[in-house]
Amino acid sequence: MIKDRKIAFREAVNKFTSTTYATFGLYRYPAKFIPQVIAYVLENYAQPRMKVFDPFAGYGTVGIVSRIYDCDYELWDLNPILETLHKIAILEPKKVDVKAILKRIAYSNEKFVPDWSNLDYWFPEEFLPFLFKMWGFYHSLEDEYMKLIVTIPLLKTARYFSFDDIQRQKLSKSPVSKKRVASLLSSNWETQFFDMLGREIEKVIKGINEYSTLLPKHVKPIVRGGIDTCTTDLEEEKDLLITSPPYLQSQEYIRQAKMDLFWLGKKEDEIKKLGKLEIPYRDIEPQSIFSETFSKMRNKIKQDNLQIMFDRYFWGVLGALTRLQEKIRNNMFLFVGHSSVRGRQIPLDRIFSEHFEKLGWVHESTLVDTIVARRLFTYRRNPATKIEDRRTLTENLVVLRRK
Repeated sequence: MIKDRKIAFREAVNKFTSTTYATFGLYRYPAKFIPQVIAYVLENYAQPRMKVFDPFAGYGTVGIVSRIYDCDYELWDLNPILETLHKIAILEPKKVDVKAILKRIAYSNEKFVPDWSNLDYWFPEEFLPFLFKMWGFYHSLEDEYMKLIVTIPLLKTARYFSFDDIQRQKLSKSPVSKKRVASLLSSNWETQFFDMLGREIEKVIKGINEYSTLLPKHVKPIVRGGIDTCTTDLEEEKDLLITSPPYLQSQEYIRQAKMDLFWLGKKEDEIKKLGKLEIPYRDIEPQSIFSETFSKMRNKIKQDNLQIMFDRYFWGVLGALTRLQEKIRNNMFLFVGHSSVRGRQIPLDRIFSEHFEKLGWVHESTLVDTIVARRLFTYRRNPATKIEDRRTLTENLVVLRRK
């Protein structure tokens, strides 16, 4: 029986005017849920006070939306920045004098130097004393609300003044980013810094005000950053699991976020330990994958290194979800795309649904949504492999129900 059904989540849910409305678009996080997907799930499958769980929470969109639908929630992610981003996203509106904040930052004499051995590689030496001063002000702040208000603006502005190519998924230099820095250095860059910082603070304030119009409820949240989902057990039962697992070949989220983590005060040893827990870089206990599609696709992969990557991904993600599903009472919703390995599409949705059907879950449907916008670069051919690029054009929501 055909269970795939086309849907446009952006049209199916009219609660938000865009995917970046309110606080949903304040921070660029890889493979982020659009809020309409979670809203669709909660409108059709949840009741107030239900408990929602996301073990690969990323930016924390599941929790931000759950508050609107009066649902308690628990969020996990390996990236500790989750806890900070979540606090910002659910802030209640207050009157903020942006000019006064900028004046305080400009006249601060505090200093903060991140514990990062590669700092000089990512920032020109001309900017660093200034940035140390900006972040010194941040780390000296005792006003928690003000500190949260300026966090994302400082992160975004500091990154713009680095050699990082902000359009790429991973932390990386490029001719584009070097040209940007050269242009800044030849200008009145301190003024540009404060102009950009002020605009970004205004965006945060606007997002917080918009979120308040959605009437979020006072629910019970549990938010845990720095959590190894591959080994951590869920302590209490939840009604719904809603998650978007890491992409098959784009799982290095700590590498993407480490510049921000350093500025926020994380130590280099801590970040290295987190990076080693990402699926591509860790030893993972082999798991049983109950899917004929998994076996067929694996047999078509001839390169040993790609087979190892393929196995680790499914052992890690499906191994974790298999353990966690034992504490899920009603439904699981898994949002995945058809990633490719050397140009060969891997139907993650089919592998996931087959696996959980063997474990006794009912596969109700897979909702197929066309990707409208993608922040990553696109190529006709992959620049590394020279193989025709076949990135997924759709993302699929696998809907599973407990028997």
